[in-house]
Amino acid sequence: MSKMKIISVQLPQGLINAMDQLVKKGIYPNRSEVIRAAIRELLRKELYRIETEESSTPDYILK
Repeated sequence: MSKMKIISVQLPQGLINAMDQLVKKGIYPNRSEVIRAAIRELLRKELYRIETEESSTPDYILK
């Protein structure tokens, strides 16, 4: 994995509590990995959505 950069984010306590539960249950080793997994999933979904929209038939062409 490439060198990690540190960023700072503010999260509501409810999200922090939920992340801590995932760590406590052993699903993730720490909060950072929870956040990385969530960001990877978000980027995968959004990039797929963008690619799908760009490659779809324009609305002005009748199907």
